[in-house]
Amino acid sequence: MKELNHEVREFILSSIRTIPDFPKPGIQFKDITTLLNNPEAFRTLMNHLEARYKEYDLDYVAGIDARGFIFGAALADRLGIGFVPVRKKGKLPSTTVSEKYSLEYGFDEVEIHIDAFGESGRYESEPARVLLIDDLIATGGTAAAASRLIGKVGAQCVECCFILELGALKGREGIDAPIYSVITI
Repeated sequence: MKELNHEVREFILSSIRTIPDFPKPGIQFKDITTLLNNPEAFRTLMNHLEARYKEYDLDYVAGIDARGFIFGAALADRLGIGFVPVRKKGKLPSTTVSEKYSLEYGFDEVEIHIDAFGESGRYESEPARVLLIDDLIATGGTAAAASRLIGKVGAQCVECCFILELGALKGREGIDAPIYSVITI
């Protein structure tokens, strides 16, 4: 089950609510809380992600603050591997590495623990293999920064996974790893 069939895709998409003009006029906000509180839709999505990634030989799933934590932790548990949070600046308690990224008006920053993927990685000679996950990708800035962080601490981002991708994404050029979007709208 590497790709969703049309019927399953529409079922998952129908469980995601659209809120017009949030947080500002003209934005069509995709509210995943309705996906999360629909056990059948959430289970269907997680079954798909588990089937897709079980053969990737991953060591960790890294989730982007905050909704990526939900999907990432659940998927890591299903795959029997570790979960690593990529947090907004100032939220992690130990030594971190950070990466800035551009916003529409200004900058933001994400961090990861310097030892998030162990001291020597997967094996002495190979970096840990990491899947980066989040709920939605729009411009790609946060995802690009998070994937760079994974590399900064000595791991390999093998793919970036998003539940939703908004339209023809223009921010892909900043992301070195392959991108998989469950649903493109």
